[in-house]
Amino acid sequence: MVFGGCCVNVWAYEQLLNMNARIGSALTFSQVLFIAAQSLPAFLVFHPGYRLPRFKPRQVPLKDWAFQVLLLLSSSLLNNWAFAYNIPLTILIVFRSAGLGISMVFGFLLAGKRYTVMQVVSVLLVSAGVILATLARPSSPTAAKSTEPQSADELWKYTIGVSMLVTSLVLTGLFGLLQERTYKRYGPCWKEGVFYTHFLSLPVFLFLIRDVQQGLQSLSDPVKDSTATASWMILGLNLCSQLVCVSGVNRLSSQVSSVSTNLVLTARKAISLCFSVWWFGNDWNAELGIGAAMVFSGSLLFTVSGPKKVDKKKE
Repeated sequence: MVFGGCCVNVWAYEQLLNMNARIGSALTFSQVLFIAAQSLPAFLVFHPGYRLPRFKPRQVPLKDWAFQVLLLLSSSLLNNWAFAYNIPLTILIVFRSAGLGISMVFGFLLAGKRYTVMQVVSVLLVSAGVILATLARPSSPTAAKSTEPQSADELWKYTIGVSMLVTSLVLTGLFGLLQERTYKRYGPCWKEGVFYTHFLSLPVFLFLIRDVQQGLQSLSDPVKDSTATASWMILGLNLCSQLVCVSGVNRLSSQVSSVSTNLVLTARKAISLCFSVWWFGNDWNAELGIGAAMVFSGSLLFTVSGPKKVDKKKE
């Protein structure tokens, strides 16, 4: 579910962004609405004497989901908006792979977790890789059309985009920690997490209605060599694969720690990065390649250098 659903989702995601770099709000809204609508029937129950259905009793209090909704939605919007600020998808993938370090920092500061020296070294390697990849600054699809050197205004837009990715990374780390605590306290109720974190996000889009309308309209009036039917089909593929991806990630999060979840997601992002460069012909340079290799190598080093399990019989 994670590797298949998420990799297909990234392919469709990049196709949509290449059609309209400012489709972020509409894309996030479509994903949230689709997953909430698909999950809704499983959380409704009809009682005798009532014409309208009611929600089933929750395993987790509503207030515990509310803060997670704010973190998840803010992170998703910032990621989708960053593409409009000259951020190529290759950089976005590398950045999102750095969640391992954020999870470790929050685990140490907020959850009292302890890590080995090699794990700390691996996270420093990941951080250095992200910095190197960011400074490499390969051209985005929108900026690559011009052969002129990037102006100060374009550099400023890129800086804003990177700031959005950093903020999103921090929010994602907090979300992962809260999610882990919730599942430890109330059990592996990942299906409930998928539904409520998306359903409770819908009212927020009332404040983004114009951006959502603009993005959906762009699908009916596509640019480049795409038809309206093809654009909507790609959106449909993105939504279906997003459902599979989100369900897989939440199911995984309910069974392992947030750091282990980040490890699996990092491996998936490495595959997505290679496929993006090969399929879409995204700009690539030595610095980005070395930075990405450092990120993925650091993630692998992190997992193999963890503390060994204690043999209970010997103990």
